[in-house]
Amino acid sequence: MLKVDSIEKGIVLDHIKAGKAMQIYKYLNLDALDCSVAIIKNVKSNKMGAKDIIKINENIDINLDVLGYIDPNITVIIIENNEIVDKKHLELPEKIVNVAKCKNPRCITSVEQELDHVFKLVDRKNGIYRCMYCDQKVSGK
Repeated sequence: MLKVDSIEKGIVLDHIKAGKAMQIYKYLNLDALDCSVAIIKNVKSNKMGAKDIIKINENIDINLDVLGYIDPNITVIIIENNEIVDKKHLELPEKIVNVAKCKNPRCITSVEQELDHVFKLVDRKNGIYRCMYCDQKVSGK
């Protein structure tokens, strides 16, 4: 039997689409943390069939826009003194900055390296974003 200790203080990312936990781990730079980080993959879920969970044994600042872009169905649970103190249900952010890179070689971001890669949400239903500079399409899903 798999046993992952409960956390006294920290963050649980629940309802992650199965297989997306490692992508989130990378985007949030969780490898740079000194605290315990547990990634539980392909957990049985009545609602989702299978899901991933990430437990972070410390309260850190998390970029909710990154999480919302990767998987807007994630639930962010904040824990203090072994108690759930907050639950955040995400949605696709209206704008993402430096989360995705524009793939258009003629985009100004390809030439001007210091420019932020900024995308605006244009189609919430399909998770489609477009580059603010050149209108190149990128999808979070």
